[in-house]
Amino acid sequence: MTALFVTCLITSNIIAVKIIDVLGVVVPAAVVIFPLSYLFGDILTEVYGYARSRQVIWIGFGCNALAAIAIWIGGRLPSAVFWDGQSAYVRILGSTARILAASFSAYLVGEFLNSLVLARMKIVTKGRWLWTRTIGSTLVGQGADSLIFITIAFAGSLSAANLVRVIVAQWLVKSAYETIATPLTYAIVGFLKRTEQEDYYDHQTDFNPFHLKG
Repeated sequence: MTALFVTCLITSNIIAVKIIDVLGVVVPAAVVIFPLSYLFGDILTEVYGYARSRQVIWIGFGCNALAAIAIWIGGRLPSAVFWDGQSAYVRILGSTARILAASFSAYLVGEFLNSLVLARMKIVTKGRWLWTRTIGSTLVGQGADSLIFITIAFAGSLSAANLVRVIVAQWLVKSAYETIATPLTYAIVGFLKRTEQEDYYDHQTDFNPFHLKG
């Protein structure tokens, strides 16, 4: 689960540079895989609890930061005389500091809210109605993620109306993705609970995102 979570996160940040138009909805290409990070985050919290999910969120943050540093260094190393792809490399992979700040901030806030809401809802619902937790937590987490990323990344370069349009479009597409994937979430959660004999409830959990103990 951790490997899949981190892979989805890093891959989405790489392909997000491409803007796609699907039936008139304009969103970054990352929407094809980024919502899966929320799906795997839901599974981790549902089965293993908030504390384990918190550790994975920070692992994902660290791995993403490492990838960003490596890509930055790669862009600044001298090119071979016969290689003519430097401008393409910089255009596709050379994210600005503003985009990276937006991405990292949105990721941390969105993922922690997603995990927190799901853990709290599990206690309230006494473990019933998994779909309400996965969809409800995603609406909150993805909403915060979209709001923070789009605002930090594009405020000033987009009009207020277009800013709101892009935020809402991205939020709805990502949330719809999670909703459609509900049967997959049920299948994986059921398999892990049976196999691991684990179904954690966060009754005594410290929800401080900076407390890294399991």
